[in-house]
Order: sequence, then structure tokens, then C-alpha cells
Amino acid sequence: MVSMTKFIVVAGGVMSGVGKGVTTASIARILREYGYTVTAIKIDPYINYDAGTLRPTEHGEVWVTDDGGEIDQDLGNYERFLNVDIPKKNNITTGQVYKTIIDKERKGKYLGETVQFIPHVPNEIKRRLNEAGKNHDIAIVEIGGTIGDYENIPYLFAMKSMERELGKDNIAYVLITYLPIPSHIEEMKTKPTQQAIRLLGENGIFPDFIICRAKKVLDSVRKKKIETYANIPSTHVISEPDIETVYSIPLDLEKEQFGLKILKELNLKPKKAPNWNKWKKLVTRIEKPKNSVKIAIVGKYIDIGDYNLADSYVSINQSLMHAGSALNVGVNIHWLDAKKFENNNNEINNLKNYKGIIIPGGFGSSGVEGKIKAINFARLNNIPYLGLCYGLQLAVVEYARNVCNMKNANTAEINEKTKFPVIDILPAQKKLMEKSAYGGTMRLGAYAAVLKKNSKVLKLYQETARLREDAEKIRKLKKDKSQAFRLGILDKSKNIVLERHRHRYEVNPKFIDKLEQKGLVFSGYHLRKDHTKLMEFVELPKHSYFIATQSHPEFKSRLGNAAPLFYGFVRACSK
Repeated sequence: MVSMTKFIVVAGGVMSGVGKGVTTASIARILREYGYTVTAIKIDPYINYDAGTLRPTEHGEVWVTDDGGEIDQDLGNYERFLNVDIPKKNNITTGQVYKTIIDKERKGKYLGETVQFIPHVPNEIKRRLNEAGKNHDIAIVEIGGTIGDYENIPYLFAMKSMERELGKDNIAYVLITYLPIPSHIEEMKTKPTQQAIRLLGENGIFPDFIICRAKKVLDSVRKKKIETYANIPSTHVISEPDIETVYSIPLDLEKEQFGLKILKELNLKPKKAPNWNKWKKLVTRIEKPKNSVKIAIVGKYIDIGDYNLADSYVSINQSLMHAGSALNVGVNIHWLDAKKFENNNNEINNLKNYKGIIIPGGFGSSGVEGKIKAINFARLNNIPYLGLCYGLQLAVVEYARNVCNMKNANTAEINEKTKFPVIDILPAQKKLMEKSAYGGTMRLGAYAAVLKKNSKVLKLYQETARLREDAEKIRKLKKDKSQAFRLGILDKSKNIVLERHRHRYEVNPKFIDKLEQKGLVFSGYHLRKDHTKLMEFVELPKHSYFIATQSHPEFKSRLGNAAPLFYGFVRACSK
């Protein structure tokens, strides 16, 4: 029986972007398969309080938690692999640590003592780690950045302090490094890994395991070199070569019995035998699907470059993959620049080459008219369409203009003077904005939506068992009145689902009746405390698949538990 939470620290050497996040998620999944309760914590050494103000093209997608956290995208990896909802306290930033210490100092909580880096900063880090790891057998802590970064020093110091307090049996260190193969010599080099081991040692930490990322499998010569330099058994030097899908990482690590090795390091024994059959089946379907479909995602970040773009919308990519694996359909994603559709009518006809069209979340005026043209094309040509957040708002604008005769209808975000602001900030929000209380105007985190009877959306949530899952969550949440009010679980309907949000503008209630009279179905709404109904889903019943949501269902999609709207979309595309 585990009497306290044990910690696994995952740090990276050589360079960032080597897959620490997915490896951390994979380790968590492996240990859960052995019967342990596991959580994962991400440390981000930047001074930002959270990821909410970070540019997606620079830092990647902002992940939104149920409790309204704007978090580093690695928390998305943890949730996708573990199929659990992780709270915002599992993301620790330097900004949060220092703000808490300064706030306490200003309130006199330190009773006049001198507040210094040591012990106050490491103590606050340890407090947060213990809080996030509470009620779990094992907590895996991923330290962002690389060994040798100045900003990582407080966290490595805190981990060493925890090791002293908990005992070495209760903490293990995993170093993930990259082994380059320079093209002019075609030989895998271990020297950068040796430097990472040395830098980690300068903090008094010696890795128990080294996971070696590379283009190819680690050979025995390289393994022996690292074993000698790190002074650890060669069985603890684990090869993790490039693979086709990140979901095969746990399977690859298990080929080297990594789960049993790390349990032994923590002085633990397996609670149950792992069963990877379902996981293997889903991974095989991703790697070798029966059929495939070509999907167009019409966005505005195309001109930043494909590498950044993929990170900006990583959850949408993953959600399509999850739906595809459930249906045994490969999804080939093509990124299209919305701006190209604005001034060239011939470009829009290229959308006929795709089996489905997605408009993702976004903001600002760039590419908006191109996106509206793409939505119009999908609607008129019966091409499956999925709109996410901004994709719902622009679908409403398109319908208002072209079906309801509301000439130049728009979102007030783009044109405040439009005669038909079908998307707008509600009066209560405007009052807050006048006081510069912008935070209170955004819907952030999970909110409840009541689904319309006989709607396509309701049928999808029933079919994928999400309605039943959410009913169980809602039953528990109703016991906490403050939570129930925040989420909006006020309606007595049984058809309620929870989805995450990150937006400020809403469908304007003044225009709902007219839109519905012309055939647009609002198939779900959120009921606010003041009994205002906010529209959450729209659909066209006679279309092959035309559904949009004000939420971000991609944040709730998991391998083996695909998001209902993505599942329905991929299925419609494959037909």
C-alpha cells in the first residue's frame, strides 16, 4: 500500500521539442496500466502567470482546463493519454510562484522575516507539487525547457530538497535527451547527452533513467557509452526513436519493460497486469487505416509556417485522429489559407477536392471573409462542415447574410457599426468591459449545455456515450452549489453536456427567432444565472453534416473516447 505520493521527475537535455510532454504522458499511462493512480504536473519556468497571453504561433496551442485554466499544451497530452480531466493547479509557472510569495509578503504573512530565494521559492514550489500530487499514488513532474537553463534552477533545487525529505525510494529522475546524427558523418553522437548528464549533476541530481530520442534506434555501442558516462545500468538507457504516431510511445517503452523498471526504482510492485489490447488496436488503425479522407482546415495562421501552425491547432489534429481510429479511417489534413479565398473566386472551387471542411477557433479580422466564403461553399455543396467557436459565429453570420437577407450582417468583433450584429458582446459583458474588467467577460473552462430533443447533436452525444459520462459528472458537481452555478447546471433537463470554452462573443439573442424561422436549428444552449440563454450548438437538419459549436470539443477528445462532434464529422466525410 502506498502511504505517500511518489514523484517521477522528467527533465530534458540538449534541446527543447524532443517530446518530453508525450513521453511524460506515456509514462503516466504505463503506470496506470499497472494499477496505480497517476497524475501529471507541468512546470513552465516562464514569468507569465499562465499561457493565456502567449502567442499560439510562438508557444503552441493554449490548453483550457475544466476549471478555467489557460495552460501549456502538454497538459493536453496528459489528459489525452490518461483519459482524465486535470485541474489548472497541475501547471506551475515561475510567475505563479513569485506572485504568491509577494502577495504573502505584502499581507505580512511572513511575520517580518526576510523573504529570500532560499528557502521561500523552493518551499512554494514544493507546496504546489504536493498539492497537485495529493490523493495519487504517483505524480509525474515534467520540467519545461532544458537542463542548463537558468530559469530551471529553482525547480531542480526544489526536487532535490523533496528527495531529501521523502527519501530516494520515493523519487525517480528521468532524463530525456536527443542524439543527433550529423548528415556529413552519418554517425549518432552521444556528446550532447553527456553534457546534459553533467549539467544535471551540477544540481546534485543523477538520472535513474535516460530516454534517448533519435531518428534511429539506439545501438549497443552508443548505449554502452551513455551507461559508462552516466554510471547507470545499460537496461536503464532506453531507446525512443521517431515513430509514426505518439500513441505508440507507451508500447515502445514497454518493449524494454520500462514500467516494471521504474516501479522497481520506486520500490513498488505491479498491482495488476497491464492490458494493451484496445490501445494496440487503436494505434494500428492510426498507422494502417482501412480508408482515408482528405479534410480542409481553413485557418489564418498559414503564412506563419506549417511547423508553428500544427502546434497552434494540435488538439484539432488529435481529435480527428481519435475519431479516425474509432472509425478505422485515416484523416489527411490540409491547411488552407482563408485569405486566399477573399479575392479569388476560383480558389474557393478547390474546396470540392475535400471530403470535409473545418473552421477552427480564432479571433480578429484576418481571413474572416474567406472563412465565410468557405462556410457558404460547404453549405451549398452539401460538404460536411464542422465549426469550432469562431466557426459557429461565422456560420451564423453566413446564414444571416445569405439566407435571412440581413445584408452585411457581421460579428461586432469585426464591425461594431453593422446593422445586423448577429454575434455580439451581451449587455452585462459590456458593463464589465467599461470598467476594464476584461477577465469577467470571457467564458473560460467547462460550461453546461442543454441539448435539443431529436437534434443531430443530441444523437451524437448519446451514441458516443458522452451524455451518460457527463450525467455522472453533473450528478457529483450538483453537490457543490458554487460549482453548479459557475458551470450553469441550472436546467432540469436530462440532456446536459459539459464542454470547455474560451471566448467572449455570443450569438445575439435579438436575432435568434429570425434565424430559426429560416431553418437554422440552435440545438443546444447554456442557461446563465440571470436566465439568459447562450446558444451553444447550431445545425442544419437536411445537410449531410453541418454542425457548429461555441465550445472547444477538441479539449475533451481522447484516444478510445473520441469527441462526439469529431466522430460524427469524420463519419460523414467517409460516407
